[in-house]
Amino acid sequence: MSERIFFKVSIAIFLILLFVCSCFEMGVYAQAQQGPCYGDAIVAGSIGDASNLIPMLSTDATSHEIAGLIYNGLVKYDKDLNLVGDLAESWEIRQGGREIVFHLRKGVRWQDGVPFTSRDVLFGFRTIIDPKTPTAYAGDFLEVEKAEAPDPYTFRVIYKEPFAPALSSWGDIVVLPEHLLKGKDITKSELSRHPVGLGPYKFRLWKTQERIELEANPDYFDGRPYLDRYIMRIIPDPATMFMELKAGGLDWMGLSPIQYKRQTDTEFFRRNFNKYKYLSFSYTYLGYNLRHPFFKDKRVRQAISYAIDKQEIIRGVLLGLGVVATGPYKPDAWFYNPNVKRYPYNPQKAKELLAQCGWKDTDGDGVLDKDGVPFSFTVLTNQGNSLRDKTAQIIQYRLKQIGIEMKIRQLEWTAFINDFIDKRRFEAVILGWTLGQDPDIYDIWHSSKTGAKQLNFIGYKNREVDRLLVMGRRTFDREKRKKIYFKIQEILAEDQPYTFLYVPMALPIIHSRFRGIKPAPAGITYNFIRWWVPKNEQKYILP
Repeated sequence: MSERIFFKVSIAIFLILLFVCSCFEMGVYAQAQQGPCYGDAIVAGSIGDASNLIPMLSTDATSHEIAGLIYNGLVKYDKDLNLVGDLAESWEIRQGGREIVFHLRKGVRWQDGVPFTSRDVLFGFRTIIDPKTPTAYAGDFLEVEKAEAPDPYTFRVIYKEPFAPALSSWGDIVVLPEHLLKGKDITKSELSRHPVGLGPYKFRLWKTQERIELEANPDYFDGRPYLDRYIMRIIPDPATMFMELKAGGLDWMGLSPIQYKRQTDTEFFRRNFNKYKYLSFSYTYLGYNLRHPFFKDKRVRQAISYAIDKQEIIRGVLLGLGVVATGPYKPDAWFYNPNVKRYPYNPQKAKELLAQCGWKDTDGDGVLDKDGVPFSFTVLTNQGNSLRDKTAQIIQYRLKQIGIEMKIRQLEWTAFINDFIDKRRFEAVILGWTLGQDPDIYDIWHSSKTGAKQLNFIGYKNREVDRLLVMGRRTFDREKRKKIYFKIQEILAEDQPYTFLYVPMALPIIHSRFRGIKPAPAGITYNFIRWWVPKNEQKYILP
């Protein structure tokens, strides 16, 4: 080959390569510049199944997580935890906080096509305050003196007295489709398993203990979600769930501390997933049935709190990914009291308090006795929650050191709630509460909330706490409210109706193909309908 021909061939090859590279770079640039697009599905894992998809009838987190994508309220919290409009475009607060007038969005339709009006809000309100409705959430709405729907897009409520949590209470618990439920027994409604809402996602199917599927609502008033489907797989065993994540069967799950720190610290996970970490809106506790003779004396409860090394639990169970709980709020809330009585690990103090209550090892078997009865009880917790199981084991070991025998029993979640918690068939439990953005905890701690299906299932009664809970609801000034809830925390710390254990870090992991996730004070799910996947990375092509 002559030099001239070789030169021409070389130039041709160079130009071809330049063209190919330019096209490749343009494709990468176009992909990088591509905006949000529709399609794909996200598959999330849950250790527990839902129980009822009508929000006012359910108390478990899974049910509310699913229902929160199907139903809407009049208001919601934004990314910075400020209350903003949802079904209500605006509102007016009058009479010093006694009256709220909501102005509703027009053109909103239920997922079966029927227009949404103020009658649906009024119907939901009347349903939740009906004594025949087995709900844990009626308390806020029983404060209302009068509710009316003067026209299809105005809803007006007048409270008996000023009620500080009033506005925030009008979330997705209460709005129901009147045309589907009027004249029917809500407890027998098919909506409990086939809900019809107003939200961004529509119900598709529910296979008990297997999966729940939702599909995007194309007519959602705030814009169609980018993701076509939300699929929740029920996988009770966290180890199995993690294997499914690694194998591609899941896109999203909450990691355990060991999974977060060690098992996902690999090139595979760094390349394919994004991890997030923030203090969760929850706390875990050891709760006592205060009707049981062992736990009626607060000194016994205090002794157990001194006998438990909470830092040991945070180190050993959470691997440092959490903080000690000192009461019913997490430390970064404006209403958290950092100066309440604390219970550092002190087994000698625990033994002294138990001895004051008459608990002594009279027969030398290592277990304390009183009136011939050994101090032996069973703690219940739910299957599939490795953190609670390990926490129970550490507590069991520490209590044994001071002469208390604690047995551990794990139960399937639905049976745990329906057959044991709701029926008060327990001595002690290890559970957790999800926290709201308002400090009001009336439904959990007021003595009037100890009935069936209500949230004060341990039977706590304290007149001063009752009085302060009511006062907190009547006080609008933030600093005054803060002082009220500071006092409530001081009393709860003294009474120890729970041994408050820890506030864990939330540790979600999500496949990296999902874009639009923007961590904020509200966490990461506040803008879930704006998450999206580039077309060339979409995994599921759905009909």
